[in-house]
Amino acid sequence: MATENTSTDPSGYVQPELDVRALTEVLDGEYADIRDLVRTNLVTYASVLEEAEELGFDAFRERVRELVVEMAATGQTGMGFPAEYGGGGDIGASIAAFETLAFGDLSVLVKVGVQFGLFGGAILQLGTERHHDAYLPDLITGRLMGCFAMTETGHGSNVQALGTRATYDAARQEFVITTDGDGARKDYIGNAARHAELAVVFAQLEVGGEPKGVHAFVVPIRVGGEVAPGVRIEDDGRKMGLNGVDNGRIRFDGVRVPREALLNRFADVTAEGVYESAIENPDRRFFTMLGTLVQGRVSVGGAGVNAAKVALAIATKYAVRRRQFEAASDAEEQLLLDYGLHQRRLLPLVARTYALHFAQDVVRTQLHEVFSGIEDDAQARRLLEARAAGTKALGTWHATRVIQECREACGGAGYLTVNRFAALKADSDIFTTFEGDNHVLLQLVAKGLLTHYAAEFEDLDQLGMVRYVTGLAVETVIEKTSAHKLLERVRDLLPGGDEWDQEAGLLDSEYQLAMLRYREEHMLAGVARRLKRGVDQKRSPGVVFSQVQDHVIAVAHAHVERLVLEAFVDKVRTLPEGGNKVALGLLCDLFALSTIEADRAWFMEHGRLTVQRSKAISREVNDLCRKVRPLAVGFVDAWGIPPEMLRAPDLVG
Repeated sequence: MATENTSTDPSGYVQPELDVRALTEVLDGEYADIRDLVRTNLVTYASVLEEAEELGFDAFRERVRELVVEMAATGQTGMGFPAEYGGGGDIGASIAAFETLAFGDLSVLVKVGVQFGLFGGAILQLGTERHHDAYLPDLITGRLMGCFAMTETGHGSNVQALGTRATYDAARQEFVITTDGDGARKDYIGNAARHAELAVVFAQLEVGGEPKGVHAFVVPIRVGGEVAPGVRIEDDGRKMGLNGVDNGRIRFDGVRVPREALLNRFADVTAEGVYESAIENPDRRFFTMLGTLVQGRVSVGGAGVNAAKVALAIATKYAVRRRQFEAASDAEEQLLLDYGLHQRRLLPLVARTYALHFAQDVVRTQLHEVFSGIEDDAQARRLLEARAAGTKALGTWHATRVIQECREACGGAGYLTVNRFAALKADSDIFTTFEGDNHVLLQLVAKGLLTHYAAEFEDLDQLGMVRYVTGLAVETVIEKTSAHKLLERVRDLLPGGDEWDQEAGLLDSEYQLAMLRYREEHMLAGVARRLKRGVDQKRSPGVVFSQVQDHVIAVAHAHVERLVLEAFVDKVRTLPEGGNKVALGLLCDLFALSTIEADRAWFMEHGRLTVQRSKAISREVNDLCRKVRPLAVGFVDAWGIPPEMLRAPDLVG
């Protein structure tokens, strides 16, 4: 990809010139104005980074609440709500605002996410006009604080098995909300311990003695600042991080709410006690309801990528200031980033961060189109759910890895609280778990791949998926992903015929994409075969699936990495000719080849990499690191992180 030039060296390589301001415009995209508003607010409230360390436990929680309300007054947090209620009417802008907020204190970020994304999003997406009129105006301003009470101590990710019950009392036209034992206790609920007046409570609905599945209800948990009758709230106490967010546990002892408390977009109960829903299949109804809440996963994935940017900006800037050891006897000590190993540690992570940024752009656009009605059909929603799940998993795992590597790359100085790594590590670690455990999310991705996002997608639990794949789809999966057909497609694009993987240029993006597509399709066909073989042997579908779960996760991971590379390649191709296009091409090549290199064992096991070519890829990765090194500071500056958010004076200068 990197073909254009601006200045040359004796080897013939021409180093591109980076226009940082123009690159920031590319990264900010259509949401530059809202991102700049958030940056301004981050600078205004930059003192929160110190307050997180200086204030006591309770005082910091109150400070975070104050900041959330003050930011709400600027319009930053309400972008995704309808304009008639005081919002901005732009879901894409709301995600962009949230992503940018991740440059700052992450307790503030998560408090915003709970209040406006989870609580507000549930009211907006699951409720109807009566709920919107009653709650949205005060919710958007922060005058009305709420929480999202889904997770339970005993059920975690298995939302369909929640233990909280909501029984309809037709005589009084009320629902009775009850916690059935300790396992049904709502737990880890943000905003619950101190600030929420209302909770959106997910519970098993019973009407006339018949179970109707999980539904959501608006339940008061505080009245006049005091805990409501029948509600018991405990503080979860200190956590590993995010101690500005008041997580708590909630129990309901026969709490009564009016019939209108049911968030009734997808189902309702008449005054007489008749259950009504336009979606007859209960599984499809459940997954349709959950699908409306996908915005949280998109938000958290983007926030993880931006937290990684903060760590990389600090570590990269430190690496061009800090000297250690002489490279030659008569020279001054060498800069850290001039060492090949240090380049290897940081620069592929910069490349992967850019790749994930552009992948996040794609999923944000899909979310905006689906929820704005631009492309709102069942297939588009299923594709969005799977892509959001996979991007969230890779983005948040990336944040955890990057922050640790950058802390180490800053040596002992990185361990000092002032240099932000302590807070970044502690506060972002939970991103891999909330809004869906990453391994569970990748199983959702694999489910879509194995069933081709079929109409039955919502109806299929784990056992149903195995039966579907083995009964209907396995031949289609294997036929679609046959190596022969893939090789035919590749032969049309690359030199070398059947030897495409040995003859094509390493810096040919079609070669890079072909390698990742081959891996994904080969893995997918392999999973389908293993599932079919197990069922043909009359083994339990549940046991069969359990035994191939590692394979399932691997194919989902491979699929999402391929989507990420495609997003990066597509973005580079759209740029006008010039130094920025060449520079981003270097990063794209570095991401692609370091990804192949990281899984070289698989490619060699499956005959797609010779020993010689594997070594050539490693040499190319080293060479790309050397070429990216002079551009590294420009690449991290282009993220537009306010200097006040980097905070590390001894590291970044």
